[in-house]
Amino acid sequence: MAESNQRTARAQKASKAQKASKAQKAQSGAAKAKARQEEEALLRADTFTNAPKVSRRTLTKEEREALAKQREAETKEAEKIASAWSKGGLGRWWARLQSSPDKVTWGMAIVALGVVYGDIGTSPLYTAQTFLAGQGGLGSVDREAVLGMLSLVFWSITLITTVKYVLIAMRIDNNGEGGIFALYSLIRKYGAWLAIPAMLGGAAFLADSVLTPAVSISSAVEGLQTLPPLEGLFDENPSLTLMITVVIIVILFSVQSRGTESIGKVFGSMVLVWFGFLAIVGVTNLSNDWSVFEALNPVYGIKFLFSPHNAAGIALMGTVFLSTTGAEALYSDMGHVGRGNIYFTWPFIKVALVLNYFGQGAWMLANSDNPQYTATESLNPFFQMMSPNVRYLAVILSVSAGVIASQALITGAFTMVSEATRLNWMPHLQVRYPARTRGQLYIPVVNGVLCVSTLAVLAIFKDSEHISAAYGLALTITMITTTVLLGVHLWHSGKRVGAIVFTVLFLAIQAMFFIASMAKFLHGGWFTMLLTAAILFVMYTWNEGTKLERAQRRHMRPNDFLPALDKLHSDFRIPYFADNIVYLTSDSETKRLDTDIFFSIFADHPKRARAWWAVSVETTDEPFTREYSVEDFGTNYIYRVRFRLGFKVSQSIPAYIHQIMHDLSKTGELPKQKSIYPKVDADPDIGTIRYVLIHKALMPESKVSARGALSLQAKYAIRHMAGSPVKWFGLAPYNPLVEVQPLFVSTRRPPRLKRTDTAKTIPTPTPTRAVADPAAVPDPMDTTSGLGRLVQELDAAVSAEARKTAEAAAADAPAEQGDKGDKGKAENGKPAAKPQRSAKQKR
Repeated sequence: MAESNQRTARAQKASKAQKASKAQKAQSGAAKAKARQEEEALLRADTFTNAPKVSRRTLTKEEREALAKQREAETKEAEKIASAWSKGGLGRWWARLQSSPDKVTWGMAIVALGVVYGDIGTSPLYTAQTFLAGQGGLGSVDREAVLGMLSLVFWSITLITTVKYVLIAMRIDNNGEGGIFALYSLIRKYGAWLAIPAMLGGAAFLADSVLTPAVSISSAVEGLQTLPPLEGLFDENPSLTLMITVVIIVILFSVQSRGTESIGKVFGSMVLVWFGFLAIVGVTNLSNDWSVFEALNPVYGIKFLFSPHNAAGIALMGTVFLSTTGAEALYSDMGHVGRGNIYFTWPFIKVALVLNYFGQGAWMLANSDNPQYTATESLNPFFQMMSPNVRYLAVILSVSAGVIASQALITGAFTMVSEATRLNWMPHLQVRYPARTRGQLYIPVVNGVLCVSTLAVLAIFKDSEHISAAYGLALTITMITTTVLLGVHLWHSGKRVGAIVFTVLFLAIQAMFFIASMAKFLHGGWFTMLLTAAILFVMYTWNEGTKLERAQRRHMRPNDFLPALDKLHSDFRIPYFADNIVYLTSDSETKRLDTDIFFSIFADHPKRARAWWAVSVETTDEPFTREYSVEDFGTNYIYRVRFRLGFKVSQSIPAYIHQIMHDLSKTGELPKQKSIYPKVDADPDIGTIRYVLIHKALMPESKVSARGALSLQAKYAIRHMAGSPVKWFGLAPYNPLVEVQPLFVSTRRPPRLKRTDTAKTIPTPTPTRAVADPAAVPDPMDTTSGLGRLVQELDAAVSAEARKTAEAAAADAPAEQGDKGDKGKAENGKPAAKPQRSAKQKR
């Protein structure tokens, strides 16, 4: 009976155990099912967010096709060079030319026509007209005046454009780039003072870039008024020309994002037709009087300049200067089209210009006594020397030439701003490269500013007559400063005598241009100078602010920052700020850490994370580069990442950051991160990511001059308007954190406060010489070494507290254990060591 009861009891226990096991299995299965549902729900988040992901391929189909075409073109070019090399001395010369920076291609020569020569190609539209207006009309000029003007124009083009820019300046380039800023980059090591003429010249060029589209296009559009069928329409609507000009300018700036290569090919063909037209019209009118070529003798120009019959006086040089206004743009655009293509096309351009100017001179001599023209106000020889039927074509081509002239200055402005950014004279702006070469670029912010400024010029001055009063004055400043910098380069290149002759000759010529152009100051030149001053202010304050920031900026080596980061990473008392914190930095060195990032992590409440990332982006000269490198400093929580992206590659930083995290997770360099909740990026294998950008600001106690404070304030205001990496790198959808940190320049210590409340009488100790001023005691958080000492002190305090806890726990042990311990005394009378309690007993 007892045995039966035992079996029954055992059966009941077994049944209960089976039921419990089944219940546990059911609970476990339910938990697993719930976990699967949660994971599936997390994975389904991707179908709702469509977060960007990287492809398995390193190149897109379009990029592979572009590279294949490039390789094919290079192969064909190499075959042509090899074939030319075997065809004697002339062939070897051509092969060497095509293998040098001066190589010539038909396609880029056409682009050069469209991009480079637009401004100088519109000069015949208004140079002779301005000359007649300054002399009192066609009836007031004689043969001496016409030959003198032609002589000054010819030798100005020859000396300024051909000799100074084409033959001398274009031989001096900075990795293929031209312009005053590229020139300064080559010689800045010879003196800090060289920054002054470089900034001044660059600011004046950019100011002139605002006026060129307005004056070129408006003067060409106003040619429509000379057509008989349209005269009544324009008389009834005086503002019609202004409206047409505005529409053309808006369209022109809208197509800039397509790149200068595509625009240049279209414009290049039109410019080829335009200069051919100039030459043909000029030759046609030269048949009236071939003797105007006597003006090739410079004596005619010098004699008339100082003649009492010269009604304009020295201001005549301001008119002559209009024939050279595209020379500086020619040098600045060298990086867009290549030096060799400009050398190849310039002879054709100069011949066409000279023929047209001399043709206008022959027409003026032939019609100086014609009463039909002597009484005409604002006579323009360019249009009047053509028959009415040809004039229709001239107006259409001149409008096209005006648009192309604007293009030349716009592309030059892009180049100048890009060079200024490299010199840290302007904010770092988003740059796009629509074409296959890095020299052809597009800067959206600059394009927008130029468009708005040009429209503002039209709104203020209304027509080309008033705009031309301001035109050219700023460009004389650019030419003078370029001459100074070129002279310095020639001097330090060992050509001392040539440098002196070059500088004296061209400074004398351009000084006359400047003095003559100053006559325009009150008639509109003030606007150009105001623009120049505003741009110069931006450059100067940005440069000064950058110097102050760099004087404060510090970097830390691993021995300085790893102890503190390791302590924070393992401190479980502080909750995670995010699983991954990503900082963007401009420092490309991967073996160190910017102190701004370090103190951002520890500022206010420490930003604890599973991993910290410091990321920098470098743009390469190759179009489709996609590379990255990682430095982990021997840890699994701090990573220094450097991207190397081609100039044609979209800088999709969030997508690339995810790829790097997955790559490091697969190799075990990054500990596994599992996200249990859906995220915007819909990636369950990577934890949360928070992007942080750091800005600097002055403290009230900062010991900085008024000029330095103004520079910093202006720099921060400009940076706010110019945009930030949040937009460039596509971080806005990820809610980045923008922090402001103090700029730790030297500070003034404010005097100590005096307590005035009388609620309590607190005796004030009399300070002695042996007592240190508490304000003079250094704060251990001020330096990385002080922070390291603080961490060590915290470790020592925690260890001492742990020892006290252990001793107190041992003293509270039961008495029986103490008695047993007494029996374990050694023969020499010393007590035996107390047995250690387990962790469970301690709890």
